Amino acid sequence: MNLRDRVALNIQDLRRARGLSQEELAHRADVSRGHMGKVENAKFAASLDLLERIAKALNVDPKELFTKR
Repeated sequence: MNLRDRVALNIQDLRRARGLSQEELAHRADVSRGHMGKVENAKFAASLDLLERIAKALNVDPKELFTKR
């Protein structure tokens, strides 16, 4: 599994564990729902700035987005 796929799956897992919709996470991370969908489906390589906002929106340390589960 490449890093982009791992990050995408971790974002999905963390979002679902918190009971958030993709739209709500996108709103909290200040990005469009469509863009968030592309990040979660590994169709788009998110910038470090966006990953930091996503981690903050999920209330996790950014390293959690990269951790092998």
